[in-house]
Amino acid sequence: MTLAPETTGTTTAPSVQLLLENDWFTVCDLTLLTPGRGVAALLPDGRQVALFTDRAGRTYAIDNRDPFTGAAVLSRGLTGTHRGRPYVASPLLKQRFDLESGRCLDDEEVRVATYEVRAA
Repeated sequence: MTLAPETTGTTTAPSVQLLLENDWFTVCDLTLLTPGRGVAALLPDGRQVALFTDRAGRTYAIDNRDPFTGAAVLSRGLTGTHRGRPYVASPLLKQRFDLESGRCLDDEEVRVATYEVRAA
């Protein structure tokens, strides 16, 4: 991704934004995300979100709360792919959550919230 120049001639890093209630909310600079590692962020309503980016530059946002334990730890999980789908494995009980749909790959009845995300 290239950096866009401002009118003053300086450059700024793109920001990660989430769509919350029909409005884009800026979470952090994209440069704070490292491929394969998660970052937790606090949303205005008190929820936590786990942000991830992959080596291809795609960014994902899911609820940070592990539905099996109630702990806010998914941002600390290990990332990988299963049948071409990106996932994060909870660091506690190792359940895997699809980063695109939020569906648990180990229990079809469980899912976490996902968020529409963009870099702007």
